[in-house]
Amino acid sequence: MGRPWHPEHFVCAHCSTEMGTKNFFEHNGQPYCEKDYYMLFSPQCAFCQGPIIDKVVTALEKTWHPEHFLCAACGNNFGEEGFHEKEGKPYCHSCFLEVVSFLCAGCSTPILDNYIAAINAYWHPHCFVCRECFVPFGNGSFFEHNGLPYCEMHYHAHCGSLCAGCHKPIAGRCISAMGHKFHPEHFVCAFCLKQLNKGMFKERNDKPYCHTCCLKLFGPSVV
Repeated sequence: MGRPWHPEHFVCAHCSTEMGTKNFFEHNGQPYCEKDYYMLFSPQCAFCQGPIIDKVVTALEKTWHPEHFLCAACGNNFGEEGFHEKEGKPYCHSCFLEVVSFLCAGCSTPILDNYIAAINAYWHPHCFVCRECFVPFGNGSFFEHNGLPYCEMHYHAHCGSLCAGCHKPIAGRCISAMGHKFHPEHFVCAFCLKQLNKGMFKERNDKPYCHTCCLKLFGPSVV
């Protein structure tokens, strides 16, 4: 190190062992024996906590002996397909699918990347769509029916709350007639299109008619 020493004074800066003619390492102007140098200044293996003297694997923001970088589930080395990470631990592809990954509620296959958590389940983003028309939810809002997501239109269709006149959802008041539901303004005479009141209409071929039009079209026998 460019300086003269008494042999008994040339010692490891950490353990004070005389180094004599033994190999030593220098760090910040101080000599260290091999054991202490590796312990103090070499990268530490995340598995065994021992110093890494030769080859090193850097993964998951840690360093590892190559022989200690193993699947956290089965303990095998990683092949050419690499590894998957979950909560800071590495997993081989098989264990990640069997032990760690979620199954998509839409397609029942493992989720390996981004996912959506909704309706007490996990979904691939491209699988979280209306289960009737398979259209994605553009604004992120959806309706749930029997544990499945639906767009507003098909949610109301399943719940029987679509207007039979305009085929759009009924959010407020409605009229129930002839086994269907209607917006009040869409419950009209099939001939003159005048708005009808519940109980003040005549049914003919599953269509509602006002009293006047029913009499005009079908005669007094129907009325």
